[in-house]
Amino acid sequence: MQQLQQRFDLSSWQDWPNAVGLNQLRSAYFGATPAMPEFVCQSSLPKSVHYYEQIIYQQGLIPTRPNTWHDLFNGLVWLQFPLTKTLINQQHVQDIEAYGLSPRTLRRNNLTHFDECGVIVTYECSEQVVSLAQQLISALRGHEWHTVFVENRDLWGKQLNVFMFGHANLEMLLAPYLGLTGKWLAVPVDSDFASLPYRQQLAVIDAKLSAEVAQQDVFAQKKPLYPLPLLGVPQVWEANKAPSFYANKDYFRPKPRAKIPLANQ
Repeated sequence: MQQLQQRFDLSSWQDWPNAVGLNQLRSAYFGATPAMPEFVCQSSLPKSVHYYEQIIYQQGLIPTRPNTWHDLFNGLVWLQFPLTKTLINQQHVQDIEAYGLSPRTLRRNNLTHFDECGVIVTYECSEQVVSLAQQLISALRGHEWHTVFVENRDLWGKQLNVFMFGHANLEMLLAPYLGLTGKWLAVPVDSDFASLPYRQQLAVIDAKLSAEVAQQDVFAQKKPLYPLPLLGVPQVWEANKAPSFYANKDYFRPKPRAKIPLANQ
């Protein structure tokens, strides 16, 4: 949330930055050659049989409801990660054209989940040796919360960094509560990443993530996302400075055991 304030200076707006304001930010961000669709007030669009994702894809317009945190955060994510958001939109439409609107495909369900609740975890990696950050990504997949958040707390903001992608979770962070959980994907970065200007960090992530999603068809895979208890991430929540905070197993759940199929009778 602090990053959004610093990047877009939201507190300086006297009126809610609806579609018009988001377009002003879009022009300021991308200059004369916008790299993403234009925002438009949803009520100004004619009634259409087309679905939200189809409107973006076919008309180059992002329908935006006025005075809503949900749509504002969605717009700000578009501004930060235009390549990835564009790819998500394209893959939605590809599946709609191939399979229809209903039932939703596995890929569309995963795309929506990441779009609403996604978190990007960047980690320093090395081709020569397995870095500590790489080991902690494996530990994060294994729900080894104490190892990741307590024993290696000092690495967050340095070798490990978190970027919010899901606009629904950004909205919920306005009133945080125990249980608030994101779903993360990991992006490897170089050792100088943490020292880069924030906008450059975003560009690096956007390019790497969109390439990975396209090449590996990540969201067509079964369960490509991993849970991240957002209030446990260092520097996000004041109460998590105490190691005892992570003792809450209703929030910091152990990794579920794999189900062993019953032998045939």
